[in-house]
Amino acid sequence: MTDFRDPGDRDTAMPRKGAARTAKLASLPLGIAGRAVGGWGKRLAGQSAEQVNATLSAKAAEQLFEVLGTLKGGAMKFGQALSVFEAAVPDDMAKPYREALTKLQAAAPPMSVRQTHRVLAEQLGRTWTSRFASFDDEPAAAASIGQVHRAVWHDGREVAVKVQYPGADEALRSDLRQLQRFSRLFQAFVPGTEVKPLLAELAERMNEELDYQAEAQHPRAFATAFDGDPGILVPRVVASAPKVVVTEWANGTPLSKVIADGDRETRNLAGRLLAEFHYSSPERVHLLHSDPHPGNFMITADERLCVIDFGGVARLPDGIPHHLGEMTRLALDGESADLMRLLRENRFIRPDSDLTADEVLAYLAPFTEPLAEPTFHFTRRWMQKQAWRVGDSRGNDFRVGRSLNLPPEYLMIHRVTAGSTGILCQLDAEIPARGIVERWQPGFAA
Repeated sequence: MTDFRDPGDRDTAMPRKGAARTAKLASLPLGIAGRAVGGWGKRLAGQSAEQVNATLSAKAAEQLFEVLGTLKGGAMKFGQALSVFEAAVPDDMAKPYREALTKLQAAAPPMSVRQTHRVLAEQLGRTWTSRFASFDDEPAAAASIGQVHRAVWHDGREVAVKVQYPGADEALRSDLRQLQRFSRLFQAFVPGTEVKPLLAELAERMNEELDYQAEAQHPRAFATAFDGDPGILVPRVVASAPKVVVTEWANGTPLSKVIADGDRETRNLAGRLLAEFHYSSPERVHLLHSDPHPGNFMITADERLCVIDFGGVARLPDGIPHHLGEMTRLALDGESADLMRLLRENRFIRPDSDLTADEVLAYLAPFTEPLAEPTFHFTRRWMQKQAWRVGDSRGNDFRVGRSLNLPPEYLMIHRVTAGSTGILCQLDAEIPARGIVERWQPGFAA
């Protein structure tokens, strides 16, 4: 890969070498963060532990996520993936971490103007400026492996120009290797969720996300499928290259702002549209948007959900598997024997497992509570309750959860659904979840 850096760019260049990035990750305050997170983990598990000191927690969180953010690449992407699970953290312990996590959704140090222009020249040609009527050198937003600039295309359309950081490929690979070493530390930030499979999944998507030209096929497919939809807006792709992609510009209120101070009506609207997008995409596009964090969504002035980043997408040529809907329905209806049979047939339960049908039903049924009534109010308290239930090492649900098997082909679906649910809880949204699932989830409707 061409190295676009020069002596004037060193302060903002993305650290590329594994040793340099490892040193930064190793600078994490492991002693401080370890003690704070350890106490948090014990509280999540219901064990006796002293209240985590607020000052200590705040300092640890600030340093931890500052390192993840400034490294960009896989470190920042991993931090963004963690951020959607913030709603699962007990309220009396979450405040020091909430702000630090939220910062990762839209912030990272920018490239220099010279670096940006060099990437554009290499990707769009030496006369790249002729393709734009105007180009704002100040980044409008930052992503994990690139930054976004506002511009006007030569035909007068306002556009967003995403430019990949030089060295992003090496940095991403290095990060995902090194983060494995810290998986135990990060585990406490996502109660009830395994960190190692999350990192493995990010690694699998790595090459695809690094090629913006390949990535551009995803928003093209989504834009076509949702063209004219009254509730969903996907900006169209204008031009693409391996390290640059240009899309139509869209204005709106970021979901992070709706979460922070949105009114009840806007929260419910955002939640409903997010659920519609999540559950309908596999049927309508045969793709699943797999990067659910608030930085990728906005609410437009005409009350649509705008989706602005498609770096992570799962291909589902046959849509969501029919039996997942069946399992959800059986768990909701309390049909433990049929649920157990279906779980065994689809390898969710190991052949040598001694789990009983009633134990499995008791573990899974609470997750279907949002579908028990026409509407459901997603709250942090509800998510915290689920996280505590499956994370309490003294409880039977903890044992059952550890004994269940999640086949690799369902990992992405499971994580995206959990992440979307986390955002719904952050939004404190009350939505018609049952009707949405009945319409779009094969196998669920009775």
